[in-house]
Amino acid sequence: MPDKIIRDSASFDELSTEAGDPELSNIDALDMESRLTAINGHDAKVAAAVALEIPKIARAARRAAQSFRLGGRLIYVGAGTSGRLGVLDAAECPPTFGVPPGQVLAIIAGGERAVFEAVEGAEDDEIGGAGAIIGADVNENDTVIGIAASGRTPFVIGALRQAQKRGAATFALTNNSPSELDEFADVTISPKVGPEVIAGSTRLKCGTSQKLVLNMISTAAMIEIGKTYGNLMVDVQATNEKLQARAIRIVSQVTRASSKEIERVLTESDWSVKTAILMLETDLDAPAARKRLDDSGGSLRRALGPHGR
Repeated sequence: MPDKIIRDSASFDELSTEAGDPELSNIDALDMESRLTAINGHDAKVAAAVALEIPKIARAARRAAQSFRLGGRLIYVGAGTSGRLGVLDAAECPPTFGVPPGQVLAIIAGGERAVFEAVEGAEDDEIGGAGAIIGADVNENDTVIGIAASGRTPFVIGALRQAQKRGAATFALTNNSPSELDEFADVTISPKVGPEVIAGSTRLKCGTSQKLVLNMISTAAMIEIGKTYGNLMVDVQATNEKLQARAIRIVSQVTRASSKEIERVLTESDWSVKTAILMLETDLDAPAARKRLDDSGGSLRRALGPHGR
């Protein structure tokens, strides 16, 4: 066995993400209900661990919002489970918030294939991580979040190092602190979730904590730039029947207009919920409503002014 692997194995023993919980050493001998109760009990600890990191999460969300205002992007970088969670959050932003694909971008070690299967050795490619940042033409307007439960994934280290060199704001999301990623991150977000139910299986509590944090960052940043009205998804892309029904409900909830009026304004606004609401609340036609929204930076609340609730 190569000496490097032996050294790495010893150093991994020090990571909380590799530790085992002695109270679960007999989990394979438990009945199914007891086993699931144990898993659920561990999961219940995750939200509290994330809550302790809110001040740091807020810094990431504010910086992401600033990036959006500057025409920049929120970019996630990860490998394995961490990378897939970045892909998931990035993929859901366009239909939820009406942003163009690529405004929230995910880079995963091993490329698209790695979303569906393990790509051997991809996470160990530090040069590949740097190359992915270069390929994405990352610049000072972007916010880059490196995601790695261990805090030492070479692909993510290479990516954050290169993003830092290019002037981007850099954040690390890890479940170990201090970690190797700290050197290349302006801020490290590190929910301490403790040992996994299955030792080293960071798809469990670590993955759950990462999903929660990414949800918080992207959602809070989108709210900050006016992608919601209250807690309503007013930039939803009504691309199928379910989302069209949601658009109708949102317009109805805000305006209390008749079904006939809602159908009219949604048709005239090409199913833009914001435009439709503004038309009903101010008696503007669709072009004038769009212009007012543009002049208000896309914020429906600012566009409505005293008409807003």
